[in-house]
Amino acid sequence: MTRLWCDGCYDMVHFGHANSLRQAKAMGDYLIVGVHTDEEITKHKGPPVFNQEERYRMVKAIKWVDEVVEGAPYVTTLETLNKHDCDYCVHGDDITMTADGTDTYHLVKSAKRYKECKRTQGVSTTNLVGRMLLLSKEHMQRGDQEYMVDRRSSTDMSSDSTARSPWTGVSQFLPTTQKLLEFSNSEGPKKTDKIVYVAGA
Repeated sequence: MTRLWCDGCYDMVHFGHANSLRQAKAMGDYLIVGVHTDEEITKHKGPPVFNQEERYRMVKAIKWVDEVVEGAPYVTTLETLNKHDCDYCVHGDDITMTADGTDTYHLVKSAKRYKECKRTQGVSTTNLVGRMLLLSKEHMQRGDQEYMVDRRSSTDMSSDSTARSPWTGVSQFLPTTQKLLEFSNSEGPKKTDKIVYVAGA
């Protein structure tokens, strides 16, 4: 029986996560998934949206997962694979690094105990968070009137314990989003524009 190990943050679990675990399970018989703690994720990437207990439950609900290991180390070691009797570690073909720029899978790669699956294009937790913060029409709008809200000044919105918003209840999200929208260009890039990627934590 081939036992496989996958690990990750699994924050805001989406079909890209499920697809990677589906591909991993197809490479063997038993799939163990390690989920990092809030502390480890914050150290290397920034704070997660969902806390570790929520993330553990989300991963346990994915049908290709046979077992979940809580508090998995951020850098996958041979000791981790051996402790759980795993033959290989499986990860997508995207690069994952620690805060100091080290490949988190360098140890298992060197030992030839690493297999790779295809990353699902077009979806990531970072992308989803960006969509929510910007409420961009390109990502979310389905009709002319959908997501239209009263764009009154954020100073008019009460935020005490008695406040009630028709959209979200007591929330600082709409004022913050409105401020972002005021400084963003919702038209998207033109064909002649140069797009520059800036890596960040």
